[in-house]
This record gives sequence, C-alpha cells and structure tokens, in this order.
Amino acid sequence: MAIAAGQSYQHYTETERWLMTGSGLIGMIAMVLSSTSVNTAVPAVMGAFGVGQDQAQWLSTAYFAAMTGAMLLTSWLQQRFGQRAVFLATMAAFVSGSFLAAGAPDMNTIIVARVIQGFCAGLIQPFTMAIIFTVFPPERRGAAMGMFSLGVVLAPALGPALGGIVTDELGWRYVFLLPLPMAFGAALAGGAFLPSGSTTMTRRFDWAGLFFMACALGLLLDGMASGHRFGWSSDRIVLELTLGVLSTLIFIWRQLTAKAPMLDLRLYANPRFASAAVVGIIFGFGMFGSIYAIAVFMQQVQGFSATKAGVALIPAGMLMVVMFPTAGRLVDRFPAHILIMAGLFWFGVGFLLMSVSDANTPYWLFVFFTLVNRFGLSLIIPSLNTGALRSLRPEQVSQGAGMVNFVRTLGGAAGVNLMVVFLESATAVHVQTIAASQTPDNSASQELLAITAGLMRDAGVSAADASAGALLYLGDAVYAQGHTQGFQDTFMLTAAIAAAALIPAYIMGRRSKPKA
Repeated sequence: MAIAAGQSYQHYTETERWLMTGSGLIGMIAMVLSSTSVNTAVPAVMGAFGVGQDQAQWLSTAYFAAMTGAMLLTSWLQQRFGQRAVFLATMAAFVSGSFLAAGAPDMNTIIVARVIQGFCAGLIQPFTMAIIFTVFPPERRGAAMGMFSLGVVLAPALGPALGGIVTDELGWRYVFLLPLPMAFGAALAGGAFLPSGSTTMTRRFDWAGLFFMACALGLLLDGMASGHRFGWSSDRIVLELTLGVLSTLIFIWRQLTAKAPMLDLRLYANPRFASAAVVGIIFGFGMFGSIYAIAVFMQQVQGFSATKAGVALIPAGMLMVVMFPTAGRLVDRFPAHILIMAGLFWFGVGFLLMSVSDANTPYWLFVFFTLVNRFGLSLIIPSLNTGALRSLRPEQVSQGAGMVNFVRTLGGAAGVNLMVVFLESATAVHVQTIAASQTPDNSASQELLAITAGLMRDAGVSAADASAGALLYLGDAVYAQGHTQGFQDTFMLTAAIAAAALIPAYIMGRRSKPKA
C-alpha cells in the first residue's frame, strides 16, 4: 500500500487510518513496555554485577533522561527524513539497544543500551500522536487518542508483571528481549503502511540547545546519583553538579534568545500553565519513581519473587484503564484543578499507607495501597493535560502540549534518581542510628545473639564460629531494619511532595482568561 507524505486527512481511507495508527501504537507499546518491565529485574541485575542502588537506578533513569531529550527531535526528523524512514530507523535502533542490553558484559554497557532504548521511545510517542492528528478528522481524533491513552496506561500495568515472570523463569537478560516481538511487528507494519518521503524544511533545529540540555541532564542526574558513593564534597561530584547547573543556565538562556527554540519558556509566564507544569513534574516523579521503588521494596524488604512483585501492580494498572475514560468525562463536567487536587490527595494517601509497610505487611494489603495510589493518578492524567492547555491561546496549544509531555517525562527521569538518592541517605542514617544502639546494655540484642549462637552450636558449629555467625546475623538484621525504614521515609517524602503540589494545582483554578 503506497501512501504519500503530506496528504490531508480527507485523502486517507478508514483502513489506511487504522493501519498507520496501529503501526505507531504497536511500536509505542513495545517501548513503554520496555520502560517498566526492567524494574522487577533490578535486584537480579544488582546481584549479577555487584552494584548498589546508585548504579542500578540508571536502568530507569538513563531511559527516561534520553527519552526526555529525544521528544524534542521528533517533529524536525519527520520533516527532514519522512515518517517511514524515521520510524524504521527508530525501530532498528531500539532492537539493537535491546540486544546490546541482553548481552551486556558490565553495567556501563547496559546503561548505554538503555540510553539507546530511551532515545527511541522519546521519538515514537509524539510520532504516534502526530500520525493520529494527521490521518483522522477533528471529530474522530478523540476516539483515536483514546486508543493511544489506553496503550500508554496498559503497557506500564503489564510491564512489571511480565518482567517479573521472565526474570524468574528465564533470567534477567531476557527481560530486555521481551518487547522485541512487538518491535519486529511494528517495523513490518510501518514499512508497509506509513507514508514515505519528506516535506520541505522550513526551520532549523536548535542543536546547541539539545547539547546543553543533554549535558545538564547527564551531569546533574549522575552527580546526584553518585554523591553518596563518592562523597558530596568530592572533586568529581562538585565538578559534575557545577557543570550541570551551568549547562542548565546556558540552556535556559539559549531557549529565551534563539530564533527557533525547542521550548518556548515564555509560556511559563502564564501562572496557570506554569502551575500545570509543576504538577506534571510531580506526576512523572511519583508515577515512574514509584513503579521502580515498589518493585524493589517488595523484593528486597518483603522478600517476594520478581513475579509476585510485578503482579502486585496489575490490579492498580487495570483500575487506571477502567478509570481513565471516566475521568475524561468528569473533566468535561468539573473544573480540571478540582479533579487534579482530588487525584493528588488520593495519590498522597496511597504513599502515606505505603510508608507504614514493612516485611510483615500482607501481600494483598500492599496491593490495596497501590490501588489507592493509582486511583489518584487516574484522576490526574486527563485533567492535567486539559487544565494546562485551557490556559493558553490557540496558537500556543501545539507548543504547550509538547512542553507538558516534556516536563512529565523529565519528572520521571528525576523521580527514580531522587528517590534512590534519598533512599540511600535515609537508609545510611537509620543503619548508623540502630548500630549505635547495639551495646552490651541492649538486652534485646544480647538475647538475639545468645539464641542465634545457641542454634548454631546445636547444629554442630564451633563456639567461636557460632559467636561470629551470630554477630554477622545481627549486622544483617540491623541493615534490613534500616533499609526498611529508608523505604518508609521515601514513601513518606513522596506523600509530602504530593501534598505540596496541591498549591500549584489550586493556582491552576484561578479564573484568569487567556487572550483571544
């Protein structure tokens, strides 16, 4: 089926519309699946390469950071090379990155592979939205976007469960190959049904802006992630953070002065839109950061398998699928900021409940906590987009939509990173506090040592080895308790951030009208 580029929606048949949209959707779902399925394999990867959370978190952070930058390239690439060429090249790069990650000999190789995968995902999501707005008439775009939204919500719901099953049954390397069947199918469909050819370039791309944004993201995220390991006052961390801040300032200056900026930062002069952007960052922070934290918490603290940790998120994902169209209808009847504030409330309550969880919390009770959390998210998603764009003039809507997606993805990249930074710091503080209390006057600890040593002697272990083994067991218990409290503090912090987001959400409801 030969389809030319540059046609208006009247020239496409109904079959052509859905074949083109389906090609993009399959590719997008494959990449969203890749973003979340890896989280349940994090403990296995840590064990395989002997790395800590500060390095393992790059499995998610590298993906979302690369995705953030790539989203700004999609429109220019389509104009320059055409939809079919860009789509096929992106799918080929994604498949290459998947194989590279699956066969990686070390952690650095996996991080490079995740950057490749994330970059491809950043191109495909806005690419698919552009197809929908190209081939469907205005009155049909809502239904098509419903399919798009379903894919965006459903893939993260199933990703952790599928990743957990693959990790337990086949091994963590196969998790990176999980999306490949869909990726191959998308490539075949895209080659057959997407339009070829390119359009005349009418603008230059701000490559300098992209460079400084990439430097800012990479330096700041790595500096924060490595601070605990190398020391916050070490030369490396100070240099990385300083250069990261400098790159951020240059990027902002570039966007304010360039003739064709990637981001129109002047939109943030609109208080309602700026408030929506703040909520969007917190939304990305909470959604993607919590998927990572929950999967690791259930394995490292509660001792569940990767499969059970992944399955725990399925009910919450299904709730979002059911609630999504309902919330979309509610936003037409109620002010967007009211729904966002209600969503933030339940979003925070879910984290507040998680903050009292420990190794003894029943499995299905913790699943209920995730349901409460995701109920709040399902109210935020449609309301956030609508509330943000309602505050703009018509000619600003296109740029504003891209910026809303950008800040949400940026929040996802920062969310995983900052959660791990806080988790490691909180865990270290709690472990030191608990260890300081392990003195000869601590009767509970002395009793534990005596019981443990006695059991080991009864098993035939010498008295000296039994005493050393008891001390080792006590050390493990101290770390386990500190690690649990670190996770509890992390969930509590996220609940507090959700509560703080109620302020910008309220500002969104101020009745200042955009100019006609």
